[in-house]
Amino acid sequence: MSHVMNTYARLPVAFERGEGSWLWDANGKRYLDAVAGVAVCGLGHGHPKYVAALREQVGRLVHTSNLYQITLQEKLADRLAGLSGMENVFFCNSGCEANEAAIKLARLYGHKKNIESPAIVVLDKAFHGRTMATLSATGSRKVQAGFEPLVAGFVRVPFDDLEAVKRVAEMNRSVVAVLVELLQGEGGVNVCHDGYLKGLREICEAHGWLLMLDEVQSGMGRTGKWFAFQQSGVKPDVMPLAKGLGNGLPIGACLADGPAAQLFKPGNHGSTFGGNPLACAAALATLDIIEEERLMENAVRVGDHIRAELQRAVGGLKGVREVRGMGLMIGLELEYPCAELVQQALERGFLINVTMDNVIRLLPPLVFRMEEAGLLLATLVPLVIEFLDRQGASQAAAQTA
Repeated sequence: MSHVMNTYARLPVAFERGEGSWLWDANGKRYLDAVAGVAVCGLGHGHPKYVAALREQVGRLVHTSNLYQITLQEKLADRLAGLSGMENVFFCNSGCEANEAAIKLARLYGHKKNIESPAIVVLDKAFHGRTMATLSATGSRKVQAGFEPLVAGFVRVPFDDLEAVKRVAEMNRSVVAVLVELLQGEGGVNVCHDGYLKGLREICEAHGWLLMLDEVQSGMGRTGKWFAFQQSGVKPDVMPLAKGLGNGLPIGACLADGPAAQLFKPGNHGSTFGGNPLACAAALATLDIIEEERLMENAVRVGDHIRAELQRAVGGLKGVREVRGMGLMIGLELEYPCAELVQQALERGFLINVTMDNVIRLLPPLVFRMEEAGLLLATLVPLVIEFLDRQGASQAAAQTA
């Protein structure tokens, strides 16, 4: 009997090693990884330059704490500020902690404006984490159920609906910020329309709100830009990051700009492990490799190919609602719950993911090659067609019974 707490419905496989986009289990079976640790391992597995950077840093210094200056942390902050155009960075360990920092910044901002109970606009189907504040901001009853009472101070609106945000602005004078994912991951790989971010910025400017963009899953080159907001050219005031930032070594970051940049003072917030030398070395190596190997360009090229081929092969089939996404963040929405496809793909040596019960989510590493995309499609397309055929046959049988 395992003494690991029962918080995950794990698949029956344990991986022992990885190389590029491939993983091997304890029995030596090879699997093509189209999940990348849930959008974490952008460089794939065992990248030699990344491994060398970590080995060198482990032998030099792992941790000292934020009681002291950390040279690599300052270097990483400079790098992220330069890539994003934002002013400064708070380092933590994960995406939910980065979002917690954003929520605290918004509340501090509101209190400085003499708002007694600052509120944040959040979206349906959003996912911001599993801490009490971030699960309260998340738009999923499945995540929230059993943990009530939730943290107050969040106003929920539909995804990609500017008019709903405008109505909140007119009616609720306690709102101080809006927290959104431009490309929802756990919510089903939902993509906002082209003018949405520009519209949000206009609302925020008109009402003195902070524009906070959760780039935990969409950041670090996954969409073809360093950050998804750069697709539109509208810069946020606050941006939480994590996942792909350290390529598997835990690190999160909350970037701030403009009115949010100087809100935190010593004692307002902190993290024991956040931004330690090892984590920062991992992140700096990750940034270098993404840039040197032009992996953002690869994400666009390979991602566009996968979406186009899925659209051509299954997009017009009955039971398929939509193929969508950006770069190597891809969703195939079906009309039926399809979690069984994860196990079926695993048996064939492929790792995929299903979210929102009926959305096949593909998050390959940024190093995913065209030939690997071809292998993935050659397995996934027949699996989807066979699945839809079974659903159709079941419906027909039910109607004639």
